[in-house]
Amino acid sequence: MACTTLLVGKHATNDGSTIVARNEDGEDFSFDPKQLVVVNPEDQPRTYTGVANHLTIELPDNPLRYTCTPNADKSNGIWAETGINAANVSMSATETISANARVLGADPLVCYQPAQGTPGDPDYRPEVPGGIGEENLPTITLPYIQSAREGVQRLGMLVEKYGTYETNGVAFGDADEVWYWENIGGHHWIARRVPDDCYVVQPNRQGIDTFDLADALGDQKDYMCSADLATWIRENDLLMDMPEVASEETVDGLPRFFDARIAFSTYTWLDQLYNAPRKWYLCSRLTPSDQRFHGTDPAFGPESLDIPWAMRPDKKLSASDVKDLLATTYDGTQYDPYGTKGTPATRHQYRYVGIDRTSECSILCIRSRAPKALQGIHWFAPASGPFNTAVAVYANVEKTPAYLDTPAQVTTDSLYWNNRLVAGLADPQFFESYESIQAYRLNTMAQGYQSLRETDAQLQALAQEGKVDLDSTDDPQVHQLLETANQALTDKIQHQTRDLLGTVLDQRTVGMKNAFNMNDH
Repeated sequence: MACTTLLVGKHATNDGSTIVARNEDGEDFSFDPKQLVVVNPEDQPRTYTGVANHLTIELPDNPLRYTCTPNADKSNGIWAETGINAANVSMSATETISANARVLGADPLVCYQPAQGTPGDPDYRPEVPGGIGEENLPTITLPYIQSAREGVQRLGMLVEKYGTYETNGVAFGDADEVWYWENIGGHHWIARRVPDDCYVVQPNRQGIDTFDLADALGDQKDYMCSADLATWIRENDLLMDMPEVASEETVDGLPRFFDARIAFSTYTWLDQLYNAPRKWYLCSRLTPSDQRFHGTDPAFGPESLDIPWAMRPDKKLSASDVKDLLATTYDGTQYDPYGTKGTPATRHQYRYVGIDRTSECSILCIRSRAPKALQGIHWFAPASGPFNTAVAVYANVEKTPAYLDTPAQVTTDSLYWNNRLVAGLADPQFFESYESIQAYRLNTMAQGYQSLRETDAQLQALAQEGKVDLDSTDDPQVHQLLETANQALTDKIQHQTRDLLGTVLDQRTVGMKNAFNMNDH
């Protein structure tokens, strides 16, 4: 399993943005080159067939334009992963999660079954397509939604109709709300709105805890679910709570409030080593005032499996904060592989947030205070987090810079491949290169903020003169100006990335084993 998700409500950010962010991490020993591209309506398929599931889906004929981060090598499918559409709705798919045996027995996953035998033979069995999954989800969902809520509803409909071959968590954001969706078994799902003043850290484990059935099946203010969820839970005896006092309010014979994590998730040794530490570290960084993380016997430690799903940060967050948090390797603790604290065993005890096999990190900001045409910002950070930077790209465009459109083969004309090269060279001598990498990240992200500030001001001045329409995401003049801004920023980052690669290469080669100088003897 892979990926780490960080979601932030609009009242918990410095500029009123909603933030949907995720490290897209490959499987063990897997490194997937990723692109940042725009899919225009004419390029969106009307008939979609998945590679892994062999499932064909007919798609609506009115897709929106959207950014996404597909694989450079599409032989295994598109894997669009994350993006922002022309309605300023963000989507991140997926956070691979875990469900327990009770859930999977009650609603099995819908897995692809290859054909057996030879066509025409009596014992021939044709192939059976699988359900939908991470390979497919953004492509069949993001171009067709006008809000985060619509994203939850469409994805829920697709899972109910086709089923899924894996358990996943998916996030949606718009200018007002962030929603987190989880499929429970093959056809069932739940979703919960992130409180506006809170954040959510989500590792590879089913995460939603408190769930309100009455709201989910009624007004849907903060919760949603598949229509038959209560009946399915009751018929399969899935509730596991041990409440001190019996609930007086019930829904379809069940307590109105129950703990979905206890009912649906796993509680394993792997969760304690692989998942829990990431949530513990990020939550303790974001809410250090919470005394449950402190003391000689804290309530919440690295292996705690009951840290609340949503928490309130001690200070507001920005996109750059999120970038740093999703790059962490438990900095400053005994669990940091680059640190000096602890022992060699503790430094490799837990799975890190900023791992070697991160394909890309996307930080999707929908800026509620900006005009509609300027709201969507897709911060794109390809390759391993401790060694890369994030580029602030306006999403309301028809094309992205070529430097971000990664080829499948290694080249220095690609941000992804340059960051991979920097990581490979710098990792063995982390502290020798640390200062150069941190300066690079600080400077390039500062330039991203500068680009946004100056471009916003330029476009708003033109709007006051009546030359552009910022109340629409369809103004071609706006597209052109935003593309120019994206390109100018990317050009600056390309030059600085090349310089960083040269610096790290020099630092690495001066320590080669075959070095021999005249003054050695």
